[in-house]
Amino acid sequence: MSAPIAPVSPALARSARAWFVAALASQWIFGVYIAWVLAWPLLLGDGEAVNRTSLITGHVAGDTLGNASLLGHVLAAAVLNAVGLLQLVPWLRRRYPGWHRRAGRVFMALALVGVASGLYMTWLRGSRLSDISAIAISLNGVLIVVAVVMAWRLARQRRFDGHRRWAIRAFLLVSGVWMLRLGLMGWILVNQGPRGNTAQLDGPFDVAWVFGCYLVPLAVAELYFRAERAGRGAQRAVALLLSLCALLTALGTGAALMFMWLPHF
Repeated sequence: MSAPIAPVSPALARSARAWFVAALASQWIFGVYIAWVLAWPLLLGDGEAVNRTSLITGHVAGDTLGNASLLGHVLAAAVLNAVGLLQLVPWLRRRYPGWHRRAGRVFMALALVGVASGLYMTWLRGSRLSDISAIAISLNGVLIVVAVVMAWRLARQRRFDGHRRWAIRAFLLVSGVWMLRLGLMGWILVNQGPRGNTAQLDGPFDVAWVFGCYLVPLAVAELYFRAERAGRGAQRAVALLLSLCALLTALGTGAALMFMWLPHF
């Protein structure tokens, strides 16, 4: 028998909404960057514009499969950043269940497209900075597939509480590339320069964060799930943690916007 769910405290609800707002704004900014700076030039065949950005491997003349993988990857990322968090809004799920189901299928399909294209570019196209970062990306991809399959199966079985948890896990795993950028740029901003970072992403902080960018959010989500079934003391503690996450998300977004995104518009 599952433990009874305690009423969610106002503090926990407010902190979850605060993180949601910070994350939604950040993901939409990132999505606009991907669409305008990467996807649109690729669709127009302007590979040189894409190559002026910070991609490890951009458009390569004659590499049809590699360029198609890059285009599929960035198009999937743009859509995932646009609709991912909206899938978690209870009001939208209740008011527009048909839209929620269709958008959920699109999210899951594009997540798998992102995994396949990302692994191809990492291991076959050689688009990686270091082997350790490639291993981290690959583990992220494997976990995305697991989370997507579990969310799909539980939805088909109409086990919606379990589906919700796995959908949140899938969203956080898919968002690893976004969180990676926020964490790296926020870290550099706070330290007023690189500290434990290298150009190959194999410095001490880099190694920790290429895994932490998706494992840390997963851990926070697990604490939130447990808090939903815990007493007010645990809920207050997790509310403080989520408030900190909202602040760090806003800080990382500002840093990424300043250092990574705006210079390419």
